[in-house]
Amino acid sequence: MEAYTRVKIAHLTSVHSLYDIRIFHKECKSLAQAGYEVTLIAPHEGDEVVEGVKIGSVPEPKNRFDRMTRVLWQIYRMAIKEKAHLYHFHDPELIVIGILLKLLHKKVIYDAHEDVPRQMLSKHWIHPRLRSVMAGGATLVEWIGGKCFDGVNAATPTIAQRFPPPKTVTVQNFPFMEELVQGGSIPYKQRPPILAYMGGISKYRGAKDMVLAVGLLPPHLQVRLQLAGDFSPIGFEEELKCLPGWERVDFLGWQSREQISELLGHARIGLVTLHPIVNYLTSFPIKLFEYMAAGLPVIASDFPLWQKIVEGAGCGLLVNPLNSKMIAEAVELLLVHPEEAEDMGRRGQDAIRKYYNWDIEAKKLLAFYRTILQDQTQIQANSGKL
Repeated sequence: MEAYTRVKIAHLTSVHSLYDIRIFHKECKSLAQAGYEVTLIAPHEGDEVVEGVKIGSVPEPKNRFDRMTRVLWQIYRMAIKEKAHLYHFHDPELIVIGILLKLLHKKVIYDAHEDVPRQMLSKHWIHPRLRSVMAGGATLVEWIGGKCFDGVNAATPTIAQRFPPPKTVTVQNFPFMEELVQGGSIPYKQRPPILAYMGGISKYRGAKDMVLAVGLLPPHLQVRLQLAGDFSPIGFEEELKCLPGWERVDFLGWQSREQISELLGHARIGLVTLHPIVNYLTSFPIKLFEYMAAGLPVIASDFPLWQKIVEGAGCGLLVNPLNSKMIAEAVELLLVHPEEAEDMGRRGQDAIRKYYNWDIEAKKLLAFYRTILQDQTQIQANSGKL
């Protein structure tokens, strides 16, 4: 029997999938590797241990209402049984659970993945007249949580600005440096003219404009647009199928990390042409950094924040995401100048190695935990376990 007690951490989510990149692959696994005893409580088919992380499962929700009532209650009950030293939750709807845990004198971190109030302003399932009201309500709820919780872990600097600075850290969704670099990937100049897009496939994420753009390209370029992700809303797929250019699209559906790596190892260009809605203008889309990590030149929306990244690294071209002709011209330019495109990809990889990788962010997360868990981490440090 070990002579020390490991610090127990419980991560909670009702919305995200079990193997969410930020929650499971980055945060939970990094914490487990650092010596913490980590449990992830999430909707899943059964309890298990995966790569050093204990999975505490609750039943999958039947619908949104069921998720925000029955599933939340089950997550709370399981969280209490876990008797963790610190609770780290990932969804705004779990703020009420975070407050209840604080009332029990638990240490609590809120992981702010998104700028929720801004996000409310563009949700298709919220009636337009209610969006401002719900955005205001989300601002109030997060403000209360920010005052109550021991820490806030923000995914971007813009999100971090909405919370108390002394208790907020920015840990960004930058990629693992080597995850998307396949040893068996095709040498860049030998690759077919494939354009890669991964993530949610929706109007505001530029799906229509990408399809229209490939329809404008000269037939002799033989371009294929490969879409990896899910349609939102579900009926949006039929709308895209009616567009000129759809005959050049390969819909791949949801892809595993290994499949994504294979896709990027065969593609020539990565597309991230999100529309200029308020929630995207200040976001850091993980797909942009994953394209860079895989050595792909990027075609990205010309938002001021993204301009600093893309032009700063010299890793791609910026376009007006609402202009399909401009997107098509950027694609053609990169395809007919493969040497310059390959150089852009190399520069993107260099920027990932220097500035935009998870190893840097993981150190911030671990330092944040040590600050919040001063008593427990001191015990572990003296035992040489952390």
